[in-house]
Amino acid sequence: MFPMHDSHDNRKRLLDDPYLAPYADAVRGRAAHARARARELTGGKGRLADWASAHEYFGLHRTPEGWVFREWAPHATAIWLVGDFSKWQLLPRFKLTRIPGTDVWERTFPARSIRHEQYYHLEVHWDGGRGERIPAYARRVVQDPQTKLFSAQVWEPKKPYVWKHATCDSRQSTSGGNAPLIYEAHVGMAQEEGKVGSYAEFRDKILPRIKAAGYNVVQLMAVMEHPYYGSFGYHVSSFFAPSSRFGTPEDLKSLVDTAHGMGLRVIMDIVHSHAVKNERDGLSLFDGTPYQYFHDGPRGWHTAWDSRCFDYGKTEVLHFLLSNCRYWLDAFHFDGYRFDGVTSMLYRDHGLGTAFAGYAQYFDGNVDDDAWCYLALANRVIHEAHPRAITVAEDVSGMPGCAAPLADCGMGFDYRMAMGEPDYWFYLAEKVRDEDWNMHGIFHALTDKRSDEKVVSYVESHDQALVGGKTFFFQLVDKAVYWGMGVDQHGLETDRGVALHKMARLATLGCSGGAYLNFMGNEFGHPEWIDFPRAENGWDYSHARRQWSLRDDPALRFKGLGDFDEEMIRVVTKHRALRGTSPVLLAANDADQTLAFWRGGLVFVFNFSASNSYSDYPVLVLPGSYRRVLDTDEVRFGGQGRIAARQTFFSESSVVGDERVDHIRLYLPARTAIVLEVR
Repeated sequence: MFPMHDSHDNRKRLLDDPYLAPYADAVRGRAAHARARARELTGGKGRLADWASAHEYFGLHRTPEGWVFREWAPHATAIWLVGDFSKWQLLPRFKLTRIPGTDVWERTFPARSIRHEQYYHLEVHWDGGRGERIPAYARRVVQDPQTKLFSAQVWEPKKPYVWKHATCDSRQSTSGGNAPLIYEAHVGMAQEEGKVGSYAEFRDKILPRIKAAGYNVVQLMAVMEHPYYGSFGYHVSSFFAPSSRFGTPEDLKSLVDTAHGMGLRVIMDIVHSHAVKNERDGLSLFDGTPYQYFHDGPRGWHTAWDSRCFDYGKTEVLHFLLSNCRYWLDAFHFDGYRFDGVTSMLYRDHGLGTAFAGYAQYFDGNVDDDAWCYLALANRVIHEAHPRAITVAEDVSGMPGCAAPLADCGMGFDYRMAMGEPDYWFYLAEKVRDEDWNMHGIFHALTDKRSDEKVVSYVESHDQALVGGKTFFFQLVDKAVYWGMGVDQHGLETDRGVALHKMARLATLGCSGGAYLNFMGNEFGHPEWIDFPRAENGWDYSHARRQWSLRDDPALRFKGLGDFDEEMIRVVTKHRALRGTSPVLLAANDADQTLAFWRGGLVFVFNFSASNSYSDYPVLVLPGSYRRVLDTDEVRFGGQGRIAARQTFFSESSVVGDERVDHIRLYLPARTAIVLEVR
């Protein structure tokens, strides 16, 4: 039988793992190093979050006396502020001076000398060279549509944005105390029109869809300024500037504010794993040296990503990045972060081509201890400044302690991305015959996590559908997505794809290890792949948009997929089924291809068989009555309607060996899943 209580709130401590015993000293040593580094940075006084305030000192700021500008540039020999206000000339009154005994350059200016919306950059000289640079702490950076060059922009509107909702309004929240249900989204490609969407359009058109779909967290990609749109926001140039291609800073604040009023929390992708290699509008060779922010030599270059790698051991770099963590929470009221590229940060070889198959690989000298330390400090800053913030690590290596508390010698992330789950689903869909799908394998893949961590579970994110890939639904149905999706069409490919798409998502949500994620539009089976406009595709936007009209058309089966996802989220949310619970396996019959598990007062039952339907199929339960609350085969969800509605099932007792067990008997059509609630 199975236990009445299936809580996972009492997670084990990291060092309770017996396989870590040989490395316990190393685990404690990393944590001690992070604590010592924090004491060193703060001088043993105050919070690390208060120290992480470089953005309040560096850059351009209004003061009671006028303006002040500061920049860290150790190897510069001269720096000028150049812009509209200087007629783009190197004028003596805009030349910075080095603060004696430091590597910081500074200048104060009269209030009337610089105005809102004026453009500027730096002219930096060093021994043997010069270059135009965007200030490292610039908060507004825009691109000239003619020259394509980027410039910083003075941004001090007369009427600062007035927040209506300081935080997410829990009274309006769809979560109901449930786990994070994350809707991953990209502002620019969120509209159906072939263009770059805006913050305002996302606020007005997309947030209501997310709210109606039942998700409670919005994860925004590509917020930090990046020169190349096609980088998906992962080649960042200006770390303190929201991307101007989507609108103004006030537009972004309004988006977050509106989401909070709707009960939606908003987290953003934060990219501290690398930086764009651009020199004029990035940090590379900022003061003429390759090692100001980055490692010197080959270690400072990520050859696979064609980008620069930060030196996490340098105090000034820590000041920059930790302040960046605090900045977006303070200035734009974000509710947390998904840290991109954590695996790349943690390992000297960036984890490329590595199969992480044993614990020794986490302690073999390949780990960048400075990067580990930085990530622990980042989580400390974030949670000190905003205790309710969410942090998620994109780590494929399974680094022990990644999502364990700082107090337990972990890195302190709240969640780790369960990156093996989409790999498993796509492997089944592409490589394994339907008849060979293994039920124990599916349950193991969806529940395989460390006992000391929580994970974000998902069938697919944006990663799976990038150029060269497909959405999960497209993988299942292929070209039939173009001609076989009418509600009156029931071809073999589309019937299979519609059924398995729903079942995979329901199984993943039901087995989720703390949180669940979906990428924008994939809930309704968005077709094809993601590709941004670029020279190679003729600057085409057709794959950098979301076709919401497919979701809304009652004549197409896409609508049924979207409606199912909405109902699936509603059922789980209503029952708070994911809150403090873990799935408990009831049955995994590989011969019948049936799977059943218990989760938070709900029973999930799946028949993955392509051809076999079962009558009076016994499923172990606790004594009581059970009502069907979800059926993937309903006609309104694009199914065949083979199960009668509004059924209640009563448990029966029998003796198996020396044990009395209870079960219910169900009709399980082929490729169908149902969810039952305890009455």
